[in-house]
Amino acid sequence: MKKIISLFQRNHEGNRKVRDEVVPDAQWVLDGEGKATRKWDGLAVMVKDGSVFKRYDAKAGRTPPAGFIPAQPGPDPVSGHWPGWVATDGPDSRYIREAVDAAVVRYPQGVPDGTYEVCGPRIGTRHGANPENLTEHVLIPHGEDVLADAPRNFAGLMAYLRDKPIEGIVWHHADGRMVKIKKADFPF
Repeated sequence: MKKIISLFQRNHEGNRKVRDEVVPDAQWVLDGEGKATRKWDGLAVMVKDGSVFKRYDAKAGRTPPAGFIPAQPGPDPVSGHWPGWVATDGPDSRYIREAVDAAVVRYPQGVPDGTYEVCGPRIGTRHGANPENLTEHVLIPHGEDVLADAPRNFAGLMAYLRDKPIEGIVWHHADGRMVKIKKADFPF
């Protein structure tokens, strides 16, 4: 899963919030294409051939670790970020393994290949641990929670996200493209 572009242009000089100007490659969202889904606040993982990998970003010229599976051919030419995946075999991946183990109830034949978000009481972002207020670690398929009522314009999205207890929205196009917007992106 390569880095997902934002729906709106960001004010890189100043507050780093978005402004009412669509990113050119994201215009299809405003044109009504794709489906809006909930963006969960957790840790992205990939299941491939029964193995579980966690998201890893080789930032600004850093060399990826051994076993790195690139999500795109090379680093982003603007940011220098190179997203990919690494094995979840270390002690720091304990909560990922808890979520995958708990998913056997839902997937008795094994967790299908794909990308997921791990959320739970010991998973956090820079906004703090357990932003989803969960009591156990869970594995949530990306794109599962459709938001049929999500608006597709700056003012509508800002009002919609202000009142929703979610991190943001990811639009999925039928051809595989994705675009995101987070509540934290808006200048509330």
